Amino acid sequence: MLPPEALPPSLDDFDAPTTEVEPPSGPAPAVTEDETPKSELDGLFAELAKVTSDEEARPLVSRIQRIWSRSGSATVDLLMMRAAAAMQAKDYPLALDLLDVTVRLAPEFPEAWNRRATVNYLREDFGRSMVDIERVLALEPRHWGAMSGLGIILRRIGRDDEALETFRQVLKIHPVSENARKAVEDMEKAAAGSPI
Repeated sequence: MLPPEALPPSLDDFDAPTTEVEPPSGPAPAVTEDETPKSELDGLFAELAKVTSDEEARPLVSRIQRIWSRSGSATVDLLMMRAAAAMQAKDYPLALDLLDVTVRLAPEFPEAWNRRATVNYLREDFGRSMVDIERVLALEPRHWGAMSGLGIILRRIGRDDEALETFRQVLKIHPVSENARKAVEDMEKAAAGSPI
């Protein structure tokens, strides 16, 4: 249960944009598993784990997010773009309807579950958001955006120890995540009895 003074959820809670209507250079082409081997992602994540600045991380994060955004289906891509537009318009019921269809059409596409988790978070349906996040992490355990979302929810519902551990896990994957770093610092200060 949230305290009365808790601010309503906002997209500003997240590091990465989750409502991009279209990737910067246009829609991602449909790809097959052979065109984006798992080893490419493994290599990008290995590089990301070693970065020490946002400047170093930015191209890696962008490349990983582009790979994650490839559903391989024109229909799913269109639904995702329409859901993103609905989110930007704060029409969360429409976004949720579109994403419900998307996850039925593409149950193995982590980004659809992640987007739906975000909409559920914005609607303050934290239980459903956490269920969707579990699905994202089952499909892609290194999804720092979903992990950060989980940390945010755990923190909002007062499960600070679990939130702190979750944000520490984010920093192992994405060491310069500003939101995760700040959350860890704030919670460590609070745990030590210092004012935030």
